[in-house]
Amino acid sequence: MQLASTPSKEENIENMLARVEEALSSSSSSSSSSGDKPLKLAEEEKKIVDIVVLPEMWNCPYGNEFFAPFAEDVVLDRGRSVAEEEGRGSTSPSFDAMRKIAKEKKVVLFGGSIPTRKDDKLFNTCFVFDSDGTLIATHHKMHLFDVDIPDGITFFESKTLTAGDAVTIANTKDFGKFGVGICFDMRFPEYARACALEGCIGMIYPGAFNTVTGPLHWALLQRCRAVDNQMFVATCSPARVEGASYQAHGDSSVYGPFGEKLNDKELEEKPGVVYADLDLNEVVKRRSAMPLNKQRRLSETYELCAKKEENV
Repeated sequence: MQLASTPSKEENIENMLARVEEALSSSSSSSSSSGDKPLKLAEEEKKIVDIVVLPEMWNCPYGNEFFAPFAEDVVLDRGRSVAEEEGRGSTSPSFDAMRKIAKEKKVVLFGGSIPTRKDDKLFNTCFVFDSDGTLIATHHKMHLFDVDIPDGITFFESKTLTAGDAVTIANTKDFGKFGVGICFDMRFPEYARACALEGCIGMIYPGAFNTVTGPLHWALLQRCRAVDNQMFVATCSPARVEGASYQAHGDSSVYGPFGEKLNDKELEEKPGVVYADLDLNEVVKRRSAMPLNKQRRLSETYELCAKKEENV
């Protein structure tokens, strides 16, 4: 779901809820991935939606100057449902909105990311909710976007944000395991590999690539992570906002485990929704036909070669 953000958190929350409601209209969200049924991100006609993905920093404009004033203090226990949390009080309207829409619409929600605050530190955080509103994963962006590209872009997230220190896997009750990364995390193949080795069938990357690196790297990296690990890869970018200090590349996409693009349409930089059908049997099919994990010779060959070279 490619959303355009404004300098108003309230407007961004209202827009997110309205767009999710619109995308899920006339859907029961009750299909299952068991048997031969494909998991639905959606069907164009009479949509049946199981999973929704929001963009990176969807509740604020992307920029160091916005992260602190838009940050939310979220103190919750993973595994608590909406009912268990109601009445506890919250200073996190973005979190609350995501949790409630997941429960009301009975969808798994990968909540893009929002800036969060903990112990006087700021994080770029993705919350994942199961279809009953239960928080099942919290990911703090591990690899901060610190770049200085001549004649291109200079940006240092580390000026305001703190990096996370853990690989995050969301174990959904109906569809299995998905690895969770944010934007720059996608550049590191070891991260996706770690998730694949833990049984993940897909990677979800909310991400705000820019107009300098996006045209060359955005699609390439998604296909690489998909083909390397024979898994689904879904990305969700913010829409580009004219006049904003940071220009997002857009082009939210979904790729299959053979590197095939599954989008029903191309959004480019515009706001909108991409739908895709995920047949989870494809992961098993591709990994059986080309058993890369079994064929890897990490300990006996790659490390051995390195040791031999050290002895030359």
